[in-house]
Amino acid sequence: MDRYAVIGNPIGHSKSPQIHRLFAEQTGEQMSYEALLAPIDDFAGTLRSFLSDGLGINVTVPFKEQAWALVDQHTSAAQRAGAVNTIQRQADGSLLGDNTDGKGLVRDIQHNAGLSLAGLKILLVGAGGAARGVIQPILAAGPAQLCIVNRTVSKAEALGALFIDLGPVSAAGFQWIEEPVDLIINATSASLAGNLPEISPKLIRPGHTWCYDMMYANEPTPFNRWAAEQGAERCLDGLGMLVEQAAEAFLLWRGVRPETAPVLAALR
Repeated sequence: MDRYAVIGNPIGHSKSPQIHRLFAEQTGEQMSYEALLAPIDDFAGTLRSFLSDGLGINVTVPFKEQAWALVDQHTSAAQRAGAVNTIQRQADGSLLGDNTDGKGLVRDIQHNAGLSLAGLKILLVGAGGAARGVIQPILAAGPAQLCIVNRTVSKAEALGALFIDLGPVSAAGFQWIEEPVDLIINATSASLAGNLPEISPKLIRPGHTWCYDMMYANEPTPFNRWAAEQGAERCLDGLGMLVEQAAEAFLLWRGVRPETAPVLAALR
């Protein structure tokens, strides 16, 4: 049976084995998928050991940047993201690295939630690796404006400069902008600590602005609770993104794209 896995530290919380098991059942693919705990100081050794016979692996925190440096080839998405979350061992034994996070985010918003990004004013909160991983697919969807907002403005500016050739991207500090936008995407990990990014409530036009937290939990995240209190039209969490990015990885590995709606419903 073809072997696949997700590798990270910690890894026990991962929903990826359940997701890919459901994908395999749905499509009839003969494959196994396991969770692999890598020591912080030996990610490379653990990865190479698995891929000696495993056909593919997903990479999660904190190893996505290390994975980028270890593969032999990058897709354009991985090259732009500077991080790899999906690796395929190819027929000649070389490793292809992809980043499916951004495609998963965009598909969840446009296909699952039904909001086209074309022509929208979008605010991306945060300038770390999670933000970098989704900028290319967001710009490919044709927004009118993508503004990266971050406490350290220079970091947002540096990130925006990497993508300026792809579309209308700009940078700002938390206190610089108060004009309402169409969509706010929280790419910070603030929700994991029960905190909120320091953005103005004036950015939300009640009954119009959508808000998306790339984090997810059993209950609404602090960011989404705050957004709902401000009158946001819709508040979405990152569970759909998780399932959709997994489907993109499955497509790369197996050549078939599973239906995500029943898997997302099962997880909910």
